[in-house]
Amino acid sequence: MKENLLILFCFIAGIGLGLSQQAPEWLHGHDLPMIILSLLILQVGISLGAGTDLRQIARSLNPRMSLLPLFTIAGTLLFSAIGVLLLHGRNLSDCLLVGSGFGYYSLSSVLIADLKSTTLGVQGATELATVALLANVIREMIALFGTPALARLGGRLVPISVAGINSMDVCLPMIVRNSSRGEELIPIAILHGIVLEVSVPILINAFC
Repeated sequence: MKENLLILFCFIAGIGLGLSQQAPEWLHGHDLPMIILSLLILQVGISLGAGTDLRQIARSLNPRMSLLPLFTIAGTLLFSAIGVLLLHGRNLSDCLLVGSGFGYYSLSSVLIADLKSTTLGVQGATELATVALLANVIREMIALFGTPALARLGGRLVPISVAGINSMDVCLPMIVRNSSRGEELIPIAILHGIVLEVSVPILINAFC
């Protein structure tokens, strides 16, 4: 919980620093977010490969588990499409782009800002990337703070779906702790997160 509050604080502090116009010039570099993101993905891969439970998790998987991430993708995109009615001036593909982050706010916002700059311009792409960033941060916060209620009212798979890719890392302890026989959910939560993480760049490129 403290780690996520720290992330939220850093996000707010970044906004304040940007508004103050006191940020060093090198922090505005176009390539910096992609470099940092690449290092983060490398670290995730190293952690996953070095984990002692990786083989055990792989052996416990079954084909039916793949249905949950598929339903998460379908449900997220369906409700994202409704954004056409709420976000004036945005078309269907823009709304689907916002939803395609599945909680992966760092990757989705960087990709959207980069890929949409050719069609929307730098300012338009930045605005859309900001909407995606906020939407995905809010999704993570809902999953973190709402998991007990979600598990109680909707069943133990609901928090996994709501968490998006964060079901395999940030939200996993909350999911396990607040679900009946929570340890049994670890393999499907990790598979769910991995499938969504792979789908993020694919869907964002497709909708762009």
